Amino acid sequence: MRIIAGRLGGLQFDSPGSFKTHPISDKVRGALFNMLGDIEGLRVLDAFAGSGALAFEAVSRGSAEAVAIDNDRIAQKTLIANVKTLQLGRQVKIIKASASAWLETNPKALFDIVLCDPPYNDLQRSLVVRLSQRVQKHGIFVLSWPGGQDLPDFEGKEKVAHRSYGDAQLAFYR
Repeated sequence: MRIIAGRLGGLQFDSPGSFKTHPISDKVRGALFNMLGDIEGLRVLDAFAGSGALAFEAVSRGSAEAVAIDNDRIAQKTLIANVKTLQLGRQVKIIKASASAWLETNPKALFDIVLCDPPYNDLQRSLVVRLSQRVQKHGIFVLSWPGGQDLPDFEGKEKVAHRSYGDAQLAFYR
């Protein structure tokens, strides 16, 4: 895998190769960040981090900090190694826990951008709804969802953009 753009553009990193993760394609990741636009100085949550691709892309494109959460041990080891390889220890904070457990122990944590790419074999709709509530007032919640599946609605959030990419779709909520 590689970082697409920004100050780290072109750098390579590993994928966990676990059946629990599904790496987001370069095409979809590029589209996601192109739609976000300028993210300079923003705080980002990568709720189902896997390899860390979304967190790495965010800091490469100027975000101040990315919090990367994953509970899969293989993904955690890969994420730690990738952060070390890319020398992002000061900008990417790794949380080795489930997103649900982390939400319980960090009830006031809010972010400018919440990136939510749950495992397609276990979408965890109720957890996704809880994560959508962790966006700052003028922030954005981005959901990667399997193609052909109905997107969830979120109380107090409006879907502002939607794109389909074959087996994946992106939805942006404010």
